[in-house]
Amino acid sequence: MADKVLAIVLAGGEGKRLMPLTTDRAKPAVPFGGMYRMVDFVLSNLANAGFLKIVVLTQYKSHSLDRHITKTWRMSTLLGNYVTPVPAQQRRGPWWFAGSADAIYQSFNLVHDEQPDYVIVFGADHIYRMDPRQMVDDHIASGAGVTVAGIRQPLSMADQFGVIEVGEDGRRIRAFREKPTDAAGLPDAPDQIYASMGNYVFTTKVLLEAVERDAEDKTSKHDMGGSIIPMMVERGEANVYDFRDNEVPGSTDRDLGYWRDVGTLDSFYDAHMDLINVHPVFNLYNFEWPIYTEQPPYPPAKFVHQWGERVGRAVASMVSPGAVISGGLVENSIVSPKVKVHSWAHVDGAVLMEGVEIGRHAVVRRAILDKNVVVPEGAEIGVDLEKDRQRYTVSDNGIVVIGKGQRVEP
Repeated sequence: MADKVLAIVLAGGEGKRLMPLTTDRAKPAVPFGGMYRMVDFVLSNLANAGFLKIVVLTQYKSHSLDRHITKTWRMSTLLGNYVTPVPAQQRRGPWWFAGSADAIYQSFNLVHDEQPDYVIVFGADHIYRMDPRQMVDDHIASGAGVTVAGIRQPLSMADQFGVIEVGEDGRRIRAFREKPTDAAGLPDAPDQIYASMGNYVFTTKVLLEAVERDAEDKTSKHDMGGSIIPMMVERGEANVYDFRDNEVPGSTDRDLGYWRDVGTLDSFYDAHMDLINVHPVFNLYNFEWPIYTEQPPYPPAKFVHQWGERVGRAVASMVSPGAVISGGLVENSIVSPKVKVHSWAHVDGAVLMEGVEIGRHAVVRRAILDKNVVVPEGAEIGVDLEKDRQRYTVSDNGIVVIGKGQRVEP
């Protein structure tokens, strides 16, 4: 089966709502969970499932994303496997990708080279585990032209998602609507709706025909969710795949069916907090379905000093290799590689990305600090939000976000 499937990962997103984290990188390249990049989650799902012919379509500020994929995701060329970034190349004319559907249209050569029977089209900026083999099998058995992954959400939240409305059989999609205020509940659960996960499985011929037809429509937005799927729904060729039915090896009852669209600073922060419970809402310690990433030669994390209140310690936190907690206290936080927390500093509820340094007696609360941010001795972040708003980005829920290279005031 794997030989008949080509996976296309859409990774050209700008991620404006994640500014300043996306100031100089694409959204799928944003670090997540200490050790990873967002794109690692979809690539790990595909690799664990044995789908090892993968192209990643990139466009917006893609250098760090391209570099990460090239350095990290190396397959056996002897067996014809690969993960390769493919930037916009203006193959169809002097223009860049005009949308996700146009990205595929301009990349038809990739499909023609492989001649697959089926094409997986997944997004690159969601946090979840999924076994895509089960979705592909479901698609083949159904005979549909496209299968759209849907996750059940409360009906009251319909106006926050692209909503999949199904017929009485619970499978055939009868409408695909963007953030409706009058959505209908599911036949088997009137208080729930299917939210689109942005993951699709196509029969190859159907995909090529639909994308080519869309390219000829000058009024189209050339978007997979906004243009291609509604076209397929109108033709009666679209089915839904219930993510609830996906069984990932090693999943716990607590994290089964976990999926997060980390499109805002608050959802990005909340997804990190999901990692650090005693019984995490999303369990990174599932060794039966690992999340792969680059593993630099960093030494183990170190905790030093034990004198009075000068004790290096971390509680309810994840601490990555290469980090040094030197006489400070870290609570409820994600600590990335090469982070240094100096004596008498207090970090609580923070996401510290690689190379961050927290000075002596500094306080950092409910914050996201991008790579290599230095917090001077005695500085306070997240203590006085009104003061922070004058200098940094503060989210709707009061999370202070400091971008890469941004100067922190003492």
